[in-house]
Amino acid sequence: MAKVCDITGRKAQAGRWTRHPHSGSWAHRAPQKARRFEVNLQTVTIQTPKGKKRIKVAARMLTSRNFLAMVAGQKQLPAHLLK
Repeated sequence: MAKVCDITGRKAQAGRWTRHPHSGSWAHRAPQKARRFEVNLQTVTIQTPKGKKRIKVAARMLTSRNFLAMVAGQKQLPAHLLK
């Protein structure tokens, strides 16, 4: 299963890992490796019109007003969660 937030669609981003910036000439440049910045996903159970559903939500989204309004029923959930 993909590591993607069910509400926002946030997913991993690519970046570089640098050991030490070694200021100086080109020959002493720091080694760099490719890496991934993963999303901090948390499993949350929410109430939908068809019953309870477990979804993965980014931790950053858990305290947002938008998500709290969805949980409280003031705002509509995304359509793919209602299926």
